Parts: sequence; C-alpha cells; structure tokens
Amino acid sequence: MDPFEEKLQRLKEAFDTGKTKTAKFRAEQLRSLGRFLQDSSKQLHDALHEDLGKVTKLSSAFIRKEPFGLVLIIAPWNYPLNLTITPLVGAIAAGNCVILKPSEISKNTEKVLAELLPQYLDQSCFAVVLGGPEETGQLLKHKFDYIFFTGSPRVGKIVMAAAAKHLTPITLELGGKNPCYVDDTCDPQIVANRVAWFRYFNAGQTCVAPDYVLCSQEMQERLVPALQNAITRFYGDNPQTSPNLGRIINQKHFKRLQGLLGCGRVAIGGQSDEGERYIAPTVLVDVQETEPVMQEEIFGPILPLVTVRSLDEAIEFIKRREKPLALYAYSSSVEVIKQVLAQTSSGGFCGNDGFMHMTLSSLPFGGVGSSGMGRYHGKFSFDTFSNQRACLLSCSGMEKLNGLRYPPYSPRRQQLLRWAMGSESCTLL
Repeated sequence: MDPFEEKLQRLKEAFDTGKTKTAKFRAEQLRSLGRFLQDSSKQLHDALHEDLGKVTKLSSAFIRKEPFGLVLIIAPWNYPLNLTITPLVGAIAAGNCVILKPSEISKNTEKVLAELLPQYLDQSCFAVVLGGPEETGQLLKHKFDYIFFTGSPRVGKIVMAAAAKHLTPITLELGGKNPCYVDDTCDPQIVANRVAWFRYFNAGQTCVAPDYVLCSQEMQERLVPALQNAITRFYGDNPQTSPNLGRIINQKHFKRLQGLLGCGRVAIGGQSDEGERYIAPTVLVDVQETEPVMQEEIFGPILPLVTVRSLDEAIEFIKRREKPLALYAYSSSVEVIKQVLAQTSSGGFCGNDGFMHMTLSSLPFGGVGSSGMGRYHGKFSFDTFSNQRACLLSCSGMEKLNGLRYPPYSPRRQQLLRWAMGSESCTLL
C-alpha cells in the first residue's frame, strides 16, 4: 500500500476547492506560521542547538543578474522566425553565448537563418546548427548551461530528460488543447468573428489558438451560422483561393489533420486538397470527448464544438484535462469571466478575446503543467536567460559589531541573538 496516497489525495482535493486561493486564507496561514515560530522558539532553539546552532548578521544584500553561459535554443516550425528571434534577443541581452537550432521542417527559413544570421552576429559567440531529430539528439548529449525549447509535449519530455542528465535548467514552451467557453449571453457574431480569426490564423498552426469550444446546445445553433458568416467574410466563398489563408506545413501533418475531419459531424468546411496541403476552415459539431480530435492538439484549421449544460459543467470539463497553454472565456457577464478565471488554471487567459495576451511585452508568456514551464517575452526574456545571483557584501572593518555572532554563546549573548533574529537584519541559518 502506498503510504503517501491518502495524504496526497487529501491535499489535492483541498486545493480543488479553491480554499488556498483567497487572500484571507493565505494571511491567516502566514499569521499561524508566525505564531508557530514565536510560540515554539525555545523548542526550535534547542533543536537547532543540537543539530547546527549558528546565526549570522546580514549586511547589504542585492541580486546580480548574470548570464548562464552557453545556451541552446531549439525553435519550432510554425512561427520559425518569431519563435527563433524572440528568445534569442533575451539570451543576447542577458549576455549569453548561443547555439541556435531552427526547425528542419520549415526548411526555407532554416536555410536563410543558417546562411545569413552568422554574417550579422559574432561567430565566436553565436552559432546556427542544422539537422533533424538525430542531430538534435546528438546535440542534447552535450552539456549546456541553459536550454530553451519550443515544441510539442512529446519532444519536450525528451529534451527535459536530456537536460536532467546534466542538471541543466530549462524552459519548455509547449502546446495543449486550449478551451474556449462561450456562454448564452454572448452576441454570437462577435464571438464568431474573434474565434474564427484566432482559430484559422496561420491555418490554425498556432500553439495558443482556441482548440475547441464549450457552449450550450442553444448557443451552438446560433454560433454555427455566425461562424459561417465570419469565414465567408474573411476568406470568401472559396477559401482555397484566398491569399489570406495559409497551408499546412507538410504532408505528414496534412494526413493527420485529414484523419481528424472524420470526427463528429462537419457543419462548415471539411474540404481538403493534398496537392496544395489545403484544409478548409472547418467546424465540427456533435463531437464526443473520446474522439481523436479531442485527444490531441489539433494544430490546424479545425474547430470542434462540444456542448455542455452549464458553466459548472464546462469548468469541470476543463479541469479534468491537462492544464492548457491558454484559456478563453466569452460572456457579457464579468462575473462569469471571473468565475472561469478563478476556478481553472492555464498558462495564459483572455476574456472576450483571442490570444492578444501574448502580444503584450508587459505580460509573461508560458505554460503550466503539461503545457510548459518558464516564462519569456519582454523583460521576462532577460530574466529567463539570467542567473539571479544572491549577493551579500559586509564591511571589512567594524569587527566589534560582529562579535555577537561568535561563540561561546553565553545566556546573555543568546538573549541578544534572539532579539536580533527578530529584526530584518538577521536570519537563522
């Protein structure tokens, strides 16, 4: 019998109630912790005396942000320039040397980066390496001071395992199935305009795109014609001829997406052309949670609609799945938006909009759980690629002031030490 199972389950259930999230609860627990330290000071002092029993007086302290050293950046194919350059900017700003590994799938961008970028950067400090999975695996055998990876959770596990062998810190920017809740108070056309634009942008090959919609049966009936209207206005009567609709990256992904078209029932779109790697902007209805389109990140221009009977059911649906990279909620009620935000967890969140949160450099971007770890964008990129070194500087003179901390510890000195440790200038070691 697992001796930890009952205790872990109890704590998980308590967290799910939201008990720990309120400011009142946190303040109460911190006050209780303070009482513990105060009420138990003698017992703690005696125990520390038996174990270690030493104290230090602090001087001026600060954080020095230093470069890690040699950084590996592994970029994806869906935004092969943006998702290469953005982390590179942070790594350079923080003072690192960088090995840049663009995706071999976006081969044309890979070629340009490999041929031209070294002409602009100091080649003694920066390098671009090419290759597929085999070469990447060989590269990961080497020790780096930091690894930044953007890609799928499956490959992210491989990268993390390789980093663990050298205890290398890592940022993983992964994907996931991003939920989009739409309640009955919404204007369906406004929702359709925003959801369609974000879903079909870059042919749906965006890690933060809404991956499925949760709504009532009544809203679904209103939303489908609104989505058709938006798709027609955006891409015309024949989206295949639209210059504004992208194509699937390669045949492998096209075949995968073509297979997903068989899930549920096609309400809009569904057409495909293998020669052009074209998948029409598609909406699926009558989709079941167990179907393949709901089991993997779609990463294409396909939008499943899943019906729920209430907001609570929608939240439970979201919570029993892995934590997503982004979560979207549409409602004319601020309280509904706040409830979804409060009772779920995701890397990012938008109320009544699509992935605009990731365009703001003032906000950190990243995932949580299986959708990733670590944050970047703007100043957060600099922080990600910096070692936040804790520093303390003491005066070389005035040794009499330090006499209090040196043994032997007489009763009088112990009393003074306890008083000093109550101030912010000292800490217990």
